[in-house]
Amino acid sequence: MNSSRSFMMDIIILGTISGLIYALIALGFSLIYGVSGVVNLTHGAFIMIGAYIFCELNKIFLSTLPVEFSQLSPILAILSTAVLTAIIGSIYYRLTLHQVLGDEVAILIISLFGCTIFQQIIYLIFKPVWAAQYPVPTLITGELTLLGVRVEVDKALAAILSIISFIGLWVFTSRTKVGNALRALSQDLEAAMLMGIDTAKMYMLAAGIAAGLASVGSVLKITSYAEPASAFMWVEYMAYAFSIVILGGLGSVKGTVIGGLVFGYVHTIVESRFPRLGALMPIFPFIIIIIMLIVRPKGFFGKRVEME
Repeated sequence: MNSSRSFMMDIIILGTISGLIYALIALGFSLIYGVSGVVNLTHGAFIMIGAYIFCELNKIFLSTLPVEFSQLSPILAILSTAVLTAIIGSIYYRLTLHQVLGDEVAILIISLFGCTIFQQIIYLIFKPVWAAQYPVPTLITGELTLLGVRVEVDKALAAILSIISFIGLWVFTSRTKVGNALRALSQDLEAAMLMGIDTAKMYMLAAGIAAGLASVGSVLKITSYAEPASAFMWVEYMAYAFSIVILGGLGSVKGTVIGGLVFGYVHTIVESRFPRLGALMPIFPFIIIIIMLIVRPKGFFGKRVEME
């Protein structure tokens, strides 16, 4: 009985932590679809770019900050990474995807090729050795106990920062004038245009926020789970993000959070209970996508519920 309870607590605590991080990774993908209707597969590239930018900025801050402030370097690196990736994401959107709005096939092709282009840029900058596996620093070390479950401090911190990001996005979209404009676009494009909302600027803003969130989620995932950055990581993480938003409903921020939690619980159960199925984990997201599209194409919530 105790072992069964212990297993359940492990699933709840560890699954919640990983689910929150996965939800943050997928959040931007859902946001930009909810606002502009764009299925932006380049989201995976921004996840990858964020990881590399963080590693480089963390080195710079460590070497330039006074010793007594060196512990601030990861925080400054994360914030700077989010800003830089957001700028890159918004510019990329404006120069490419915005030009073909309404053409779903062109959007998919351009966004997919964008991932390949960014991947090759990483190869050119970091050379094949570091592009294949780039070491990532940990944010913080140590362990703590949550409801009898031992958890690394960096994972708990990543979950807390993910929650803060969700709350921050909710406050921004529901309590600010610009956020209300984004909500208006997600609910009724024609009415928003009649109200004088500049759709091009709002779409660029949504693309920038989406890219920034992707980079933060990426950094929290690789630092808390001791995973190296890689030029190929965009494929795996884009698959995770895509399956989560399909699960929760394309365009639904609330659905993305719930989808991420469900994904985290199932992922944790499979890893802990069925370790021999570890080889199947790379195809796990695609299985979720196929099942969800057959059973409930709109996911748990779907765009019409958003942005709540």
